[in-house]
Amino acid sequence: MGEEPDEAARQLYLAIIAEGGRVPTGEVADADRGALQQLIDIGLLMVNRMDRCYTAVSPRSVSDRLGAELRSEATRLLVRAENLPGALDGLTRAYDAMPRPTDRAGGAVHVEGHVHIRQRISQLVSDCRSEVLTAQPGHRPADTLQVALLQDVQLLRRGCSLRTIYQPVALADPPALAYAEEVTRHGSLIRVLDEPFQRLIVFDRTVAVISANDDNSTAAFITDPATITYLVGTFERDWARADTAGAAAPGQTPARTIPDRVGRLLARGLTQRAVATRLGLSERTVAAHISRLRDRYGAQTLFQLGWLMRGSRDDR
Repeated sequence: MGEEPDEAARQLYLAIIAEGGRVPTGEVADADRGALQQLIDIGLLMVNRMDRCYTAVSPRSVSDRLGAELRSEATRLLVRAENLPGALDGLTRAYDAMPRPTDRAGGAVHVEGHVHIRQRISQLVSDCRSEVLTAQPGHRPADTLQVALLQDVQLLRRGCSLRTIYQPVALADPPALAYAEEVTRHGSLIRVLDEPFQRLIVFDRTVAVISANDDNSTAAFITDPATITYLVGTFERDWARADTAGAAAPGQTPARTIPDRVGRLLARGLTQRAVATRLGLSERTVAAHISRLRDRYGAQTLFQLGWLMRGSRDDR
């Protein structure tokens, strides 16, 4: 039951008041039935079956009653909140005692296998209390984003902060855009860096996770304070140089800016291979973008294309 009437219900209540606070049951329009039921549920209207009418009730008495109910519910919830840690104490102790990889490499634990890596990261997300910093180069698979979305929204709802750096290509797919919009709505901050960087996650500035091989099938979980300080400094440097994810024009997705980014990098003298590395794209994808840009500008060579695009360059 809602505690406050919506605008339609408010207007119906005012109309009934204007008629003296009473309206016959047969005179309520079908369009007003939803608003009428809402007023009855809240208690602002009372059904008088003997006179076959609806009678207005004082909002003051409704407010007093609902206020008392809400205060009682708030007290009950506070008592539950106070008792909850004790009720879950046994489960908490079992979770804390769960076997985990031990530190065998001077502040770094190597975990092999994507399943085990994801499990350990999930544990760190659930244990996080204040902040997560993450750098995510390249594409993120749709199934990975679905899992990340559930974890990250819960993290943000707990009051933790989440900052993420992406490459432009990472936000080119609809699932990635949907993920970014949802976590941003819950308070996450996202920036885009048009340069190569390494995958990194830092939890509460006490545990850092980095890839330990090229295919990301092994991850190093680092707890050494000096190393974490260095990694956080690297993240903050990249964060300061990155662009906000909403820097594109309204309605323009990052995917639509990739051909222009390719062209602007060519205009700065980068080779096709260098552009692919810089944007985290395959050379074949870059070649396809270049082919379309040549058609658009009527250029025969990369040099001509770069020269023609110099006037539209806005990257510095």
